[in-house]
Amino acid sequence: MKGIVFREFMNMVDLRFGEAMMDDVFDRTPLASGGVYTAVGTYEADELVRLVGALSNRTGLAESQLVFDFGQHLAAAFAVKFKGFFDECPNTFSFLKRIDDHIHVEVMKLYPDAELPKFSYSQLNEDTFELHYQSVRKLADLAHGLIQGTMMHYGEQFDISREDHSTYGASSVLFRLRRV
Repeated sequence: MKGIVFREFMNMVDLRFGEAMMDDVFDRTPLASGGVYTAVGTYEADELVRLVGALSNRTGLAESQLVFDFGQHLAAAFAVKFKGFFDECPNTFSFLKRIDDHIHVEVMKLYPDAELPKFSYSQLNEDTFELHYQSVRKLADLAHGLIQGTMMHYGEQFDISREDHSTYGASSVLFRLRRV
């Protein structure tokens, strides 16, 4: 997992819970990286899972909620850092359609060692869209938060439901967005 994700997690924790909380979470969590992340470095995704677990233990908030909230934070951060991707699209559906065939292609040019999830989609009608998330990492809550954050970026309202088709070794989740 790229360091930019870890750095944004740290930013979210600092903003939401304060710097002391982030320090406490790092003190309680043994990490191979030592908790030092460069934006372009590659780190084990398990470190993020352990950090979320420690934050959950410290705050009493569910890990799934923290990961979802982080997804929303990450979408807002990416909308600033990678403004061009968001500016190229007029709405949520058009943005989500470009994840695999444009955005992830560009990410791989910059970071050939990035391990990205796969997304496919079906637009059922002008108000209903399905996005299929597949990954060896079980971070569907992060994907859900990213979708929610993207929707917020474009000022749109959708009901989002999800069907989990995951197996022991991988995540496979179908998100269905219906315009409200």
